[in-house]
Amino acid sequence: MPEKILIIDDDVDTLRLVGLMLQRQGYQIAAAPNGSQGLTKALEDRPDLILLDVMMPDMDGYEVTRRLRKNPATSAIPIMMFTAKTQLDDKVTGFEVGADDYLTKPTHPTELQAHVKALLARVAPKDGTAGTTALREQRGYVVGVISVRSGMGVSSLAANVAAGLFTRVQSDVILAELTPGRGTLGMELGVPNQKGLTEILRGKVVEVTREKVQSSLVPHNSGVKLFLSSENPRDVELISEVKNFETLAARLASLARFVVLDLGAGLPAFTQKLLSMCNERIVVVEGTTSSILHTKILIDEILALGIESSSIHVVLNNRQRTETQMSWTQVQEKLGQPVTATITPAPELFMQASRLQTPAILAQPTNLTAQQFLKIADSIIEREKAR
Repeated sequence: MPEKILIIDDDVDTLRLVGLMLQRQGYQIAAAPNGSQGLTKALEDRPDLILLDVMMPDMDGYEVTRRLRKNPATSAIPIMMFTAKTQLDDKVTGFEVGADDYLTKPTHPTELQAHVKALLARVAPKDGTAGTTALREQRGYVVGVISVRSGMGVSSLAANVAAGLFTRVQSDVILAELTPGRGTLGMELGVPNQKGLTEILRGKVVEVTREKVQSSLVPHNSGVKLFLSSENPRDVELISEVKNFETLAARLASLARFVVLDLGAGLPAFTQKLLSMCNERIVVVEGTTSSILHTKILIDEILALGIESSSIHVVLNNRQRTETQMSWTQVQEKLGQPVTATITPAPELFMQASRLQTPAILAQPTNLTAQQFLKIADSIIEREKAR
């Protein structure tokens, strides 16, 4: 895949000519006409190199560089200042604020190409992977949990799997409830009125930094770190902020060994994007004909996103004791997809867990249902180690 170069310059001719020249050399080009837009595109596109003008009206190149270096999401992107400012002090200032190279206008195309090639070679990872900041960041194992409709136990499953993962590995585990306006875990786990997700979705993409996400995490006595949705139904409008969701998920993945995403129900645009970022996906189904038929459609749509079938794991969640519930073999046959785990009904256990404001897996660790959650966590750990 060709390296991506972001050119930030208020001179339209420079954007066009330099962009065309580098494009002919096989590079992928993105452009921004000012510093503010350049910062946004740097965060959204994660270029392999930024070619940056110094003299721009809204924000000069020095300030752009300072902000890029302060943001952990863009701090490692190499920056080449390309400007008409030729004084020694100008160059020194450029290097002091964090530039990696400095060229003065006008320059011969061959010289520019040589500097670009040398800088990209200097920062390229030795393992041959793409040199973007996103890929250089530590990335945890991300598990997305979803169902075809609400009320099927997605949040409960996500919380208990997260607690099970922490019980087993005793390292950082994040449970992220990404259902704005439909939050339930805060009340269930004794930390209501959380606004971290709302603030991140209402802000600008460039503001979704690793530090901001980290400061929004809430420690819980289960050992799991929580990132929770609000309960305010008006916040449901924020599901349209797809870029913010995408950046948030990337930040979360850099903060823990395991990240469990409660994606709620259905396939809105942000869920489709986040599913593609997960290492594996858990689809919750109930043992009823209606649930199975609708879940089959959901899985087909997930597969249509280009997601491999082997990364989809179906969990049969039987929440009620009733003879109308189908067995896992019947569900598997009708669904046309393997059922990897079954959760047996345990209403008393979940009532006790609610009173204790803790995941069910910790309320009664020896309970059969708690052990089933642990088995799911064990399977996830095995797949994480094998990736």
